[in-house]
Amino acid sequence: MNKLNFTPFPVLTTGRLKLRRLELSDDQKIFDLRSNKIVNKYIVRPRQKNIKEIRALISKINNGIDNDEWIYWVISLKDNPTLIGTICLWNFSEDKTAAEIGYELDPAFHGKGIMSEALQKVIEFGFRDIELMSIEAYTHKNNDNSTKLLHKYNFKLEVGRIDKENLHNIIFKLTKQNWMEL
Repeated sequence: MNKLNFTPFPVLTTGRLKLRRLELSDDQKIFDLRSNKIVNKYIVRPRQKNIKEIRALISKINNGIDNDEWIYWVISLKDNPTLIGTICLWNFSEDKTAAEIGYELDPAFHGKGIMSEALQKVIEFGFRDIELMSIEAYTHKNNDNSTKLLHKYNFKLEVGRIDKENLHNIIFKLTKQNWMEL
């Protein structure tokens, strides 16, 4: 069984991006992201009503990281630490060889290849650093941008699988083998 260990926190960088740990000072940006109608068009999740609830969410996320339950990054530009999105690996399998990936991005940054860059780095981290064998992604059947992004990185639609928590979702899976073929 793989052992997860996110201490020290794995800061990741790409050509344009820095993926860093979530901080309490990100509270307003997280609130803005999680209350944005475009971002949440296809996401079913509880809505936080105020900054106090967002701060509780940030604490919960960071406690989960400290306990090696999941890993959650803020997406920011290298030259500006302001949160523009988030990306995470969570819902790890019991043997820690599979995880689910989740992501969201401020609409002002859509269409610029930012999520593609972040996704590529997190997939690489998942397969190389924590030795996952597969990564799953759940996305709404009408979320064409997310579906295109997943196809770009060789995720395959899991035909016949159903997300019991959201029947509008479709499920994709990327195996380490398929990733290595990219």
